[in-house]
Amino acid sequence: MESLALLSIVVSTAIEDTIVDWLLEQEQISGFTSLPVSGHGTSIHSLSMHEQVTGRRKQVLFQTHMQASQTRDVIDALKLKFHGSGIHYWVVPVADAGRL
Repeated sequence: MESLALLSIVVSTAIEDTIVDWLLEQEQISGFTSLPVSGHGTSIHSLSMHEQVTGRRKQVLFQTHMQASQTRDVIDALKLKFHGSGIHYWVVPVADAGRL
């Protein structure tokens, strides 16, 4: 059995719908989960005044698991399509996944 990986992508709420559409178009992705999240950090230059006061930025987290060998293709396509958009991503191994 080929190894699995979890791809997590954090995006601004401004491009949430665009990312949903894009993810749905990717052949390697059979489904994904999205969650509203708050981003926290020390880089205040990129935060609005409201975000600086509240100490958080509203964002959306997308997660999908797939064959580990397919993650690079998805990330490369993401970089090509959304270069400069501030998307943050990471990939971690998945020990097991399935439906019950």
